[in-house]
Amino acid sequence: MPKIAISIGDVNGIGLEIAIRAHKEVSKYCQPLYCVHKEVLYQASQLLNLPLALDMQCVGDFEYQGDNLIEPGCVSAKSGDYSYKSFMQALKLTQNAETAALVTLPIHKKAWQEAGVKFVGHTDALSSYFEKEAIMMLGCKELFVALFTDHIALREVAQRIDRVRLVGFLLDFARALDLKQPCCVLGLNPHCGDGGIMGDEDEVIRQAIKEANHILNKELFLGPYPPDSAFSPFNRSKFAYYVSMYHDVGLAPLKALYFEQSINVSLNLPILRTSVDHGVAFDKAYKGGNLSIQSYLNALHYAITHINSKHINC
Repeated sequence: MPKIAISIGDVNGIGLEIAIRAHKEVSKYCQPLYCVHKEVLYQASQLLNLPLALDMQCVGDFEYQGDNLIEPGCVSAKSGDYSYKSFMQALKLTQNAETAALVTLPIHKKAWQEAGVKFVGHTDALSSYFEKEAIMMLGCKELFVALFTDHIALREVAQRIDRVRLVGFLLDFARALDLKQPCCVLGLNPHCGDGGIMGDEDEVIRQAIKEANHILNKELFLGPYPPDSAFSPFNRSKFAYYVSMYHDVGLAPLKALYFEQSINVSLNLPILRTSVDHGVAFDKAYKGGNLSIQSYLNALHYAITHINSKHINC
């Protein structure tokens, strides 16, 4: 079975509970290596009143402050530092081919900031580490959405719509997935600008689509499509892949349709990284509620499917 590095996420959120609850199921089809210390996992099990499986492999080899690390539902520099170190260990295990893939549980961006971590999140950190622009793609088998811009302010989006940069993005996206089926590219402005009445960014998008298709020698990217109608049932019957210019435009319909099933995949990198597509849920952490582990399971299944397709087995 393939070994997969599990970055444990923010210990004050739901990540540890998901890992503990899902372990029996995931160990049927992979060997998870949890980048967490045994004593931290034990503290979580005590707070949750959940038994720990004896075969949970904790490989945390980084320093942390204090035995009682977990403060349920709190943003803290300690938990931010711990989640970042867990992520970096899991990343290096995968980069060194000690594990075949990296799967991340949710972090809290403010906790990273309080810990002095300079990155907005996992994708930003991966791009910096590999000096290569990671592509954030979210979704499930019914619908995947790739983001041309992700964690930036809305006021900055229009100035990022550059033809050369967008052509490069589309080519990287197509090659990262070995894309065979048509992909819907969303416009930026209402009604794709109505011929320039509401902005000219959509004409730039149209030119980029044309140029990317010419380089690929096939009509792979179609659009731009007005975002308000692009996710209609009719269009979703034609497209399984979408490219969105802005984070919320693409992810609002995705999460409305497939919130619990959706995952996050980092493309255009030398390693395989998948993640849950939800946050730390501080409001639910350590309260014994009925948490869904489906996104985590889907992230692992996606990784294993792609490991097997490339005949990788660490």
